[in-house]
Amino acid sequence: MEYSLPILPTISTSFIVLSAIMVAIGWNLIRKRKIQAHKKAMLWAAIFAVVFFVIYASRTIFIGNTSFGGPENLKIYYTIFLVFHITLATVGAVLGIISLITGFKNNLSKHRKLGPITSVIWFCTAITGVAVYLLLYVFYHGGETTSVIKAILGF
Repeated sequence: MEYSLPILPTISTSFIVLSAIMVAIGWNLIRKRKIQAHKKAMLWAAIFAVVFFVIYASRTIFIGNTSFGGPENLKIYYTIFLVFHITLATVGAVLGIISLITGFKNNLSKHRKLGPITSVIWFCTAITGVAVYLLLYVFYHGGETTSVIKAILGF
């Protein structure tokens, strides 16, 4: 039996990986004091993260979230890992917005303190996001997918 990867989760996961790559590039550029290039890299990182979020949120609302389809005895571990990932992603997104604002407003003392912390959290978010993707769609076949609209309204 042939199994193909779902297109929207594959695309959205790719965008979060691109975002993390741009953060790494931006971090390297600022270490070299290439400020304008750093700003552009971080702006692209933010754009890629927003594209990820738009695809993810749209899919969640209209198509749904895919439940874990792996062995039942692993489901609790997957769920704990998923909650950890969601927490990291939420904290990373909030810190990312604050880091962008402080950077573009030239509040550099706050930006220099927050930027490295935000970057590390974002790298962890990307890594755990890829792990969630692999667990849902590569290592195991995804379980049931139900849209938020269907779950709430029944259609």
